[in-house]
Amino acid sequence: MRTLRLGTRGSALALTQSGHVAAAVTALGREVELVPVMTTGDVWKAAITQLGGTGVFVTALRDALLAGTVDLAVHSFKDLPTAPAPGLVIAAVPPRQDPRDVLVARDGLTLAELPAGSRIGTGAPRRMAQLRALGLGHVVEPVRGNVDTRIGFVRSGTLDAVVLARAGLARLDRLAEATEVLDPLQMLPAPAQGALAVECRADDLELVELLAQLDDATTRTTVAAERALLGALEAGCSAPVAALAEVAEGDDGPEVYLRGLAAAVDGSELVRLSATGPTSDAPEVGRRLAAELLDLGAAELMGERT
Repeated sequence: MRTLRLGTRGSALALTQSGHVAAAVTALGREVELVPVMTTGDVWKAAITQLGGTGVFVTALRDALLAGTVDLAVHSFKDLPTAPAPGLVIAAVPPRQDPRDVLVARDGLTLAELPAGSRIGTGAPRRMAQLRALGLGHVVEPVRGNVDTRIGFVRSGTLDAVVLARAGLARLDRLAEATEVLDPLQMLPAPAQGALAVECRADDLELVELLAQLDDATTRTTVAAERALLGALEAGCSAPVAALAEVAEGDDGPEVYLRGLAAAVDGSELVRLSATGPTSDAPEVGRRLAAELLDLGAAELMGERT
Protein backbone atom coordinates (compact mmCIF):
# COMPACT_ATOMS: atom_id res chain seq x y z
CA MET A 1 0.00 0.00 0.00
CA ARG A 2 1.53 3.29 -1.09
CA THR A 3 2.50 6.11 1.25
CA LEU A 4 -0.05 8.92 1.48
CA ARG A 5 1.26 12.40 0.58
CA LEU A 6 0.00 15.06 2.99
CA GLY A 7 0.17 18.63 1.70
CA THR A 8 0.96 21.31 4.26
CA ARG A 9 2.17 24.87 4.53
CA GLY A 10 5.80 25.05 5.55
CA SER A 11 5.61 27.13 8.75
CA ALA A 12 6.55 25.55 12.06
CA LEU A 13 2.93 25.69 13.21
CA ALA A 14 1.54 24.21 10.00
CA LEU A 15 4.11 21.41 10.04
CA THR A 16 3.28 20.66 13.67
CA GLN A 17 -0.47 20.56 12.96
CA SER A 18 0.05 18.37 9.91
CA GLY A 19 2.39 16.14 11.88
CA HIS A 20 -0.36 15.48 14.42
CA VAL A 21 -2.75 14.48 11.65
CA ALA A 22 -0.08 12.36 9.97
CA ALA A 23 0.52 10.52 13.24
CA ALA A 24 -3.21 9.87 13.63
CA VAL A 25 -3.45 8.51 10.07
CA THR A 26 -0.38 6.35 10.65
CA ALA A 27 -2.07 4.92 13.73
CA LEU A 28 -4.89 3.82 11.42
CA GLY A 29 -2.41 1.75 9.42
CA ARG A 30 -1.27 4.03 6.58
CA GLU A 31 2.16 5.54 6.11
CA VAL A 32 2.22 9.30 5.54
CA GLU A 33 4.84 11.73 4.26
CA LEU A 34 4.58 15.51 4.59
CA VAL A 35 4.82 17.53 1.37
CA PRO A 36 5.37 21.29 2.03
CA VAL A 37 3.48 23.57 -0.38
CA MET A 38 4.13 27.32 -0.65
CA THR A 39 0.98 29.45 -0.60
CA THR A 40 0.33 33.05 -1.62
CA GLY A 41 -0.12 34.04 2.01
CA ASP A 42 3.33 32.67 2.84
CA VAL A 43 5.04 34.64 0.07
CA TRP A 44 3.26 37.99 0.26
CA LYS A 45 4.30 40.07 3.26
CA ALA A 46 1.61 42.76 3.00
CA ALA A 47 -1.07 43.22 5.65
CA ILE A 48 -3.62 40.41 5.66
CA THR A 49 -6.37 42.83 4.56
CA GLN A 50 -4.37 43.49 1.35
CA LEU A 51 -3.87 39.83 0.40
CA GLY A 52 -6.68 39.76 -2.10
CA GLY A 53 -9.52 38.03 -0.29
CA THR A 54 -10.04 34.61 1.21
CA GLY A 55 -8.12 31.50 0.33
CA VAL A 56 -4.61 32.98 0.21
CA PHE A 57 -3.34 30.29 2.59
CA VAL A 58 -5.17 27.37 0.96
CA THR A 59 -5.45 27.78 -2.84
CA ALA A 60 -2.06 26.24 -3.60
CA LEU A 61 -2.84 23.26 -1.35
CA ARG A 62 -6.17 22.73 -3.08
CA ASP A 63 -4.53 23.00 -6.49
CA ALA A 64 -2.05 20.31 -5.42
CA LEU A 65 -4.92 18.06 -4.32
CA LEU A 66 -6.78 18.48 -7.59
CA ALA A 67 -3.58 17.92 -9.57
CA GLY A 68 -2.95 14.70 -7.66
CA THR A 69 0.47 15.75 -6.36
CA VAL A 70 -0.79 15.30 -2.79
CA ASP A 71 -3.51 12.99 -1.45
CA LEU A 72 -4.74 15.01 1.52
CA ALA A 73 -4.13 18.44 3.00
CA VAL A 74 -4.38 19.94 6.47
CA HIS A 75 -5.67 23.48 6.87
CA SER A 76 -6.29 25.80 9.76
CA PHE A 77 -10.06 25.74 9.36
CA LYS A 78 -10.37 29.49 9.94
CA ASP A 79 -8.35 30.11 6.75
CA LEU A 80 -10.77 28.22 4.47
CA PRO A 81 -13.25 30.09 2.28
CA THR A 82 -16.81 29.27 3.31
CA ALA A 83 -17.84 28.16 -0.19
CA PRO A 84 -17.23 24.46 -0.92
CA ALA A 85 -14.38 23.58 -3.28
CA PRO A 86 -15.57 21.54 -6.29
CA GLY A 87 -14.05 18.08 -6.33
CA LEU A 88 -12.85 18.25 -2.73
CA VAL A 89 -14.34 17.31 0.63
CA ILE A 90 -13.56 18.07 4.27
CA ALA A 91 -13.21 14.43 5.25
CA ALA A 92 -12.31 15.06 8.89
CA VAL A 93 -12.49 17.79 11.50
CA PRO A 94 -10.36 16.52 14.40
CA PRO A 95 -11.02 17.56 18.02
CA ARG A 96 -10.60 21.29 18.41
CA GLN A 97 -8.02 23.04 20.53
CA ASP A 98 -9.18 25.77 22.93
CA PRO A 99 -10.33 28.49 20.48
CA ARG A 100 -9.61 31.50 22.69
CA ASP A 101 -6.99 34.19 22.06
CA VAL A 102 -4.05 34.90 24.34
CA LEU A 103 -1.94 37.92 25.17
CA VAL A 104 1.85 37.75 25.18
CA ALA A 105 2.99 40.91 26.95
CA ARG A 106 6.15 42.38 28.40
CA ASP A 107 6.87 41.87 32.06
CA GLY A 108 4.12 39.25 32.42
CA LEU A 109 1.38 41.89 32.21
CA THR A 110 -2.30 41.30 31.48
CA LEU A 111 -4.39 43.40 29.11
CA ALA A 112 -5.85 45.44 31.97
CA GLU A 113 -2.39 46.01 33.45
CA LEU A 114 -0.89 47.41 30.24
CA PRO A 115 -0.93 51.22 30.60
CA ALA A 116 -2.65 53.50 28.12
CA GLY A 117 -0.43 54.08 25.11
CA SER A 118 0.94 50.54 25.15
CA ARG A 119 1.51 49.15 21.66
CA ILE A 120 -0.32 45.89 20.94
CA GLY A 121 0.30 44.04 17.69
CA THR A 122 -2.13 41.92 15.70
CA GLY A 123 -2.78 41.31 12.03
CA ALA A 124 -6.48 40.49 12.42
CA PRO A 125 -9.11 43.23 11.91
CA ARG A 126 -11.36 41.24 14.27
CA ARG A 127 -8.82 41.62 17.07
CA MET A 128 -8.07 45.23 16.19
CA ALA A 129 -11.73 46.16 16.45
CA GLN A 130 -12.30 44.43 19.77
CA LEU A 131 -9.11 45.79 21.35
CA ARG A 132 -10.06 49.32 20.35
CA ALA A 133 -13.65 48.85 21.52
CA LEU A 134 -12.41 48.05 25.05
CA GLY A 135 -11.45 51.71 25.41
CA LEU A 136 -8.27 51.04 27.37
CA GLY A 137 -6.22 53.55 25.40
CA HIS A 138 -3.90 51.01 23.82
CA VAL A 139 -2.34 51.65 20.41
CA VAL A 140 -3.14 48.75 18.09
CA GLU A 141 -0.52 48.15 15.40
CA PRO A 142 -0.81 45.78 12.40
CA VAL A 143 1.76 42.97 12.31
CA ARG A 144 2.31 39.83 10.27
CA GLY A 145 4.63 36.89 10.65
CA ASN A 146 4.87 33.53 12.35
CA VAL A 147 4.69 32.96 16.10
CA ASP A 148 8.42 33.53 16.58
CA THR A 149 8.32 36.80 14.65
CA ARG A 150 5.34 38.16 16.57
CA ILE A 151 6.60 37.22 20.00
CA GLY A 152 9.99 38.59 18.94
CA PHE A 153 8.43 42.05 18.61
CA VAL A 154 7.64 41.89 22.33
CA ARG A 155 10.98 40.43 23.38
CA SER A 156 12.83 43.16 21.48
CA GLY A 157 10.71 45.96 22.93
CA THR A 158 9.27 46.93 19.54
CA LEU A 159 5.81 46.18 20.92
CA ASP A 160 4.43 45.90 24.43
CA ALA A 161 2.25 42.91 23.58
CA VAL A 162 0.80 40.78 20.81
CA VAL A 163 -2.44 38.82 20.59
CA LEU A 164 -2.23 35.27 19.25
CA ALA A 165 -4.45 32.20 19.02
CA ARG A 166 -4.07 29.98 22.07
CA ALA A 167 -4.33 26.92 19.83
CA GLY A 168 -1.15 27.78 17.97
CA LEU A 169 0.89 28.17 21.14
CA ALA A 170 -0.57 24.96 22.54
CA ARG A 171 0.34 22.97 19.43
CA LEU A 172 3.87 24.39 19.54
CA ASP A 173 4.13 23.61 23.27
CA ARG A 174 4.67 27.31 24.03
CA LEU A 175 1.65 28.14 26.19
CA ALA A 176 3.93 29.21 29.02
CA GLU A 177 4.77 32.33 26.99
CA ALA A 178 1.18 33.60 27.20
CA THR A 179 0.63 36.13 29.97
CA GLU A 180 -3.18 35.98 29.80
CA VAL A 181 -5.89 33.88 28.17
CA LEU A 182 -8.47 36.39 26.94
CA ASP A 183 -12.09 35.89 27.92
CA PRO A 184 -14.40 35.68 24.88
CA LEU A 185 -16.38 38.54 26.42
CA GLN A 186 -13.31 40.69 25.72
CA MET A 187 -12.05 38.97 22.59
CA LEU A 188 -14.43 36.70 20.70
CA PRO A 189 -12.40 34.33 18.49
CA ALA A 190 -12.43 33.99 14.73
CA PRO A 191 -14.93 31.50 13.28
CA ALA A 192 -13.38 28.00 13.40
CA GLN A 193 -10.32 29.20 15.33
CA GLY A 194 -8.47 26.26 16.90
CA ALA A 195 -9.97 23.72 14.49
CA LEU A 196 -8.26 21.84 11.69
CA ALA A 197 -9.76 20.71 8.38
CA VAL A 198 -8.46 17.56 6.71
CA GLU A 199 -9.31 17.73 3.03
CA CYS A 200 -9.02 15.22 0.18
CA ARG A 201 -10.49 14.54 -3.25
CA ALA A 202 -14.18 13.67 -3.07
CA ASP A 203 -13.76 10.73 -5.46
CA ASP A 204 -11.05 9.09 -3.31
CA LEU A 205 -13.69 7.14 -1.44
CA GLU A 206 -11.23 4.85 0.35
CA LEU A 207 -9.35 7.82 1.79
CA VAL A 208 -12.57 9.65 2.67
CA GLU A 209 -13.65 6.60 4.67
CA LEU A 210 -10.26 6.31 6.39
CA LEU A 211 -10.11 9.99 7.36
CA ALA A 212 -13.68 9.93 8.70
CA GLN A 213 -12.29 8.01 11.67
CA LEU A 214 -10.48 11.22 12.74
CA ASP A 215 -13.67 13.28 12.76
CA ASP A 216 -15.01 14.83 15.98
CA ALA A 217 -18.76 15.38 15.83
CA THR A 218 -18.87 18.19 18.39
CA THR A 219 -16.11 20.15 16.66
CA ARG A 220 -17.75 19.72 13.27
CA THR A 221 -21.06 20.97 14.69
CA THR A 222 -19.63 24.08 16.33
CA VAL A 223 -17.51 24.97 13.33
CA ALA A 224 -20.50 24.49 11.02
CA ALA A 225 -22.50 27.06 13.00
CA GLU A 226 -19.63 29.56 13.09
CA ARG A 227 -18.79 29.25 9.41
CA ALA A 228 -22.44 29.44 8.37
CA LEU A 229 -22.61 32.81 10.13
CA LEU A 230 -19.45 33.95 8.34
CA GLY A 231 -20.75 32.79 4.99
CA ALA A 232 -24.15 34.44 5.44
CA LEU A 233 -22.41 37.72 6.26
CA GLU A 234 -20.45 37.26 3.01
CA ALA A 235 -17.30 37.95 5.00
CA GLY A 236 -13.87 36.33 4.81
CA CYS A 237 -11.12 35.48 7.27
CA SER A 238 -9.84 39.07 7.12
CA ALA A 239 -13.19 40.66 8.04
CA PRO A 240 -13.93 42.07 11.52
CA VAL A 241 -16.25 39.16 12.33
CA ALA A 242 -16.04 36.85 15.34
CA ALA A 243 -18.02 33.78 16.35
CA LEU A 244 -17.87 31.05 18.96
CA ALA A 245 -20.21 28.07 19.29
CA GLU A 246 -20.53 25.56 22.11
CA VAL A 247 -22.61 22.42 22.51
CA ALA A 248 -24.62 22.00 25.70
CA GLU A 249 -27.51 19.86 26.85
CA GLY A 250 -30.86 21.59 26.37
CA ASP A 251 -34.41 20.73 27.43
CA ASP A 252 -34.97 18.77 24.22
CA GLY A 253 -31.49 17.36 23.73
CA PRO A 254 -28.09 18.74 22.68
CA GLU A 255 -28.13 22.36 21.57
CA VAL A 256 -25.60 24.62 19.91
CA TYR A 257 -25.14 28.01 21.54
CA LEU A 258 -23.59 30.53 19.15
CA ARG A 259 -22.22 33.98 19.87
CA GLY A 260 -21.46 36.32 16.99
CA LEU A 261 -19.98 39.77 16.53
CA ALA A 262 -19.39 42.21 13.68
CA ALA A 263 -17.54 45.48 14.10
CA ALA A 264 -16.00 48.54 12.56
CA VAL A 265 -12.22 48.05 12.54
CA ASP A 266 -11.69 51.30 14.43
CA GLY A 267 -13.70 49.85 17.31
CA SER A 268 -16.18 52.71 17.35
CA GLU A 269 -19.15 50.42 16.89
CA LEU A 270 -19.89 46.72 17.13
CA VAL A 271 -22.92 44.49 17.24
CA ARG A 272 -22.96 41.33 19.35
CA LEU A 273 -25.75 38.74 19.54
CA SER A 274 -26.30 35.07 20.36
CA ALA A 275 -28.61 32.29 19.19
CA THR A 276 -29.38 28.69 20.07
CA GLY A 277 -30.80 25.72 18.26
CA PRO A 278 -30.56 21.93 17.97
CA THR A 279 -27.16 20.57 17.00
CA SER A 280 -28.75 18.93 13.96
CA ASP A 281 -29.54 22.44 12.71
CA ALA A 282 -26.18 24.09 13.44
CA PRO A 283 -25.73 25.81 10.05
CA GLU A 284 -29.22 27.28 10.25
CA VAL A 285 -28.41 28.70 13.71
CA GLY A 286 -25.44 30.45 12.13
CA ARG A 287 -27.47 31.81 9.23
CA ARG A 288 -30.22 33.01 11.54
CA LEU A 289 -27.77 34.84 13.78
CA ALA A 290 -26.12 36.41 10.72
CA ALA A 291 -29.50 37.71 9.57
CA GLU A 292 -30.07 39.31 12.97
CA LEU A 293 -26.62 40.92 12.86
CA LEU A 294 -27.34 42.25 9.38
CA ASP A 295 -30.61 43.72 10.64
CA LEU A 296 -28.55 45.65 13.19
CA GLY A 297 -26.26 47.08 10.49
CA ALA A 298 -23.40 44.56 10.45
CA ALA A 299 -22.73 45.01 6.72
CA GLU A 300 -22.39 48.76 7.06
CA LEU A 301 -20.09 48.40 10.08
CA MET A 302 -17.76 45.96 8.34
CA GLY A 303 -17.54 48.26 5.33
CA GLU A 304 -16.67 51.36 7.34
CA ARG A 305 -13.35 52.69 8.58
CA THR A 306 -11.36 49.72 7.23
